[in-house]
Amino acid sequence: MEGNNAIGSTAQSASVPASSPCGVGTLGCHLARRLVQIGVKDVFSVPGDFNLTLLDHLIAEPELNLIGCCNELNAGYAADGYARAKGVGACVVTFTVGGLSVLNAIAGAYSENLPVICIVGGPNSNDYGTNRILHHTIGLPDFSQELRCFQTVTCSQAVVNNLDDAHELIDTAISTALKESKPVYISIGCNLPGIAHPTFAREPVPFYLAPKVSNQLGLEAAVEAAAEFLNKSVKPVIVGGPKVRVAKAQKAFVELADACGYPLAVMPSGKGLVPEHHPSFIGTYWGAVSSSFCGEIVESADAYVFVGPIFNDYSSVGYSLLIKKEKLIVVEPNRVTIGNGPSFGWVFMTDFLSALAKKLKKNTTALENHHRIYVPPGVALKREKDELLRVNILFKHIQEMLSGNTAVIAETGDSWFNCQKLNLPENCGFEFQMQYGSIGWSVGATLGYAQAAKDKRIIACIGDGSFQVTAQDISTMIRCAQKNIIFLINNGGYTIEVEIHDGPYNVIKNWDYTGLVNAIHNGEGKCWTAKVKTEEDLTEAIATATSTHKDSLCFIEVFVHKDDTSKELLEWGSRVSAANGRPPNPQ
Repeated sequence: MEGNNAIGSTAQSASVPASSPCGVGTLGCHLARRLVQIGVKDVFSVPGDFNLTLLDHLIAEPELNLIGCCNELNAGYAADGYARAKGVGACVVTFTVGGLSVLNAIAGAYSENLPVICIVGGPNSNDYGTNRILHHTIGLPDFSQELRCFQTVTCSQAVVNNLDDAHELIDTAISTALKESKPVYISIGCNLPGIAHPTFAREPVPFYLAPKVSNQLGLEAAVEAAAEFLNKSVKPVIVGGPKVRVAKAQKAFVELADACGYPLAVMPSGKGLVPEHHPSFIGTYWGAVSSSFCGEIVESADAYVFVGPIFNDYSSVGYSLLIKKEKLIVVEPNRVTIGNGPSFGWVFMTDFLSALAKKLKKNTTALENHHRIYVPPGVALKREKDELLRVNILFKHIQEMLSGNTAVIAETGDSWFNCQKLNLPENCGFEFQMQYGSIGWSVGATLGYAQAAKDKRIIACIGDGSFQVTAQDISTMIRCAQKNIIFLINNGGYTIEVEIHDGPYNVIKNWDYTGLVNAIHNGEGKCWTAKVKTEEDLTEAIATATSTHKDSLCFIEVFVHKDDTSKELLEWGSRVSAANGRPPNPQ
């Protein structure tokens, strides 16, 4: 107790009032200013008694907008979506009941290398070490359960229950998130945000994050070895992956593509990070479900440069890629490996790609092969009068909606495959969560992305099963006056699961989805809904959403047959099912 009294006396001796929601000198003000400094203008939150005082201080920061979400899971997904558009995101929840609820979203952000600042309002600092049992816990006097859960899905954790080291703990956690491009966890004692302390007596000095510089000798050796490997190959290709984002290497990637003349493909989880308007772009490389003529060019190459890849069971279509390691160069954010070796550490992706671009001979052999064999995609068959809308017709119309002023959010499910086939115009955003694949992610992610990218209109493609998990935060989109267009694809169940392994558990209770959204709207804000069953309905709905209701949230429920899926999902599902169903290895 003496230590806590000491905190109180220190606070009283500071040069600002002991409790002032907007006064410089408090922990709450410092945290709010730090968030603004790193680029966070919107914080997604769910109030709870342990974080209410902290929320007062965040609200008092004029450059910070506090957005209340319907549940913690969606607040976390929103911070994930915000980080994709803005580079960093933040959410605030309450102790344990809120923390364990947001945990799934933070795990997803970790898997996607997104810096999300997860802030939790924690117990009163006096309660630590007292053997007391608190509400919102599992009934034990141990307050570390939440912390231990977050340790595996964040790169840094800070439990702030003493003002003397609060400044250091908060700044270390936030700067680590930015350096590692991973989420962090910060717990703030509920009685601390409004108390002044000398360490917070001035405006926080902006972070200086020293740029990572490659080991020059390693860089030169890696470039020399890679150039020798590629310059003697006949038909090399380049494939971009999801880690291009974390390495901030988009510009260097284009520099390399411009210089070498190789065909340029993208892994499914890297879509949106590679410019599809580039003259060398040939499509998505996804093994057996690649874009037409892309997989053939990549897998027949005698050398391939994979930049920032993630090879998992989903991206490898059940481990069925025809990629030979001896022909492969893997460029990680901080390492380059050529064939079966050598491997060069502390060589950063941006440095390597830029240096390699200057050493490669131009080689357009594989690109010319692609031009020779390429046949444009077929046109959807003529429909019958009043025929139920087909998914391929839906996405033909979505394709026509895309521009540099739009962004696509693809939910886990068949939208993965249909959205992969969209050709993205220059500056058109694209996001989906392939590594973690949490159904329902897109509702919160759309909320967060739209809040960060106000210059774009978001087009979200969401299945009915996924929507049922996280539907509530349509409410928050309306409150924030967002103008997203949501295509709710109603096919009566978990179609992606059906194609992996069918069963009665994949059939869901049908909802009146537009009725639900209208009830949430309740006449407050701008929201428009439509039910679509035919192509005529769809054409009319899109015309209305892009004209009369261009400033409204537009929710379009699209009815399709339960077995109407992309051919890619059929192929992918059977291969993933085979991978999941492998018998145990003999002992």
